[in-house]
Amino acid sequence: QVQLVESGGGLVQPGGSLTLSCAKSSAATSIWPMDWYRQAPGKQREFVASISNSEITNYADSVKGRFTISRNNVKNTVDLQMNGLKPEDTAVYYCREGSSWGQGTQVIVSA
Repeated sequence: QVQLVESGGGLVQPGGSLTLSCAKSSAATSIWPMDWYRQAPGKQREFVASISNSEITNYADSVKGRFTISRNNVKNTVDLQMNGLKPEDTAVYYCREGSSWGQGTQVIVSA
C-alpha cells in the first residue's frame, strides 16, 4: 500500500496563500486519481479536489477558482495551491490515493 505524507500546512491570514504537498512513497503509476480532502472541527471530511492520471481535475464548488491541484512528477508529489484563503477553509487537509490516506496537515486561516 502506498504511503502518503502531507506537508505545507500552517497559519495564514484571510486572503493569503498556502501550497500543500502530498508525497507518495512509490513513483509507480496508480489507477486511482489523487484527491485532497479536508475536515474542519466538528464536521465530516469533505472532498476538495482531485487529479486523474490524465491530468483531469475536479474541484468542490467551495474552492473553485481559488485552489489548484497539480502533479509534480519530478518530486513525485501532488500539490494543492490555495489562494484567497478564507476562515472557513480552516481544516485538516488529507490526501488520498485509492484506499490510502495521509496523516493530514493543519491549515488555520485567521487574522
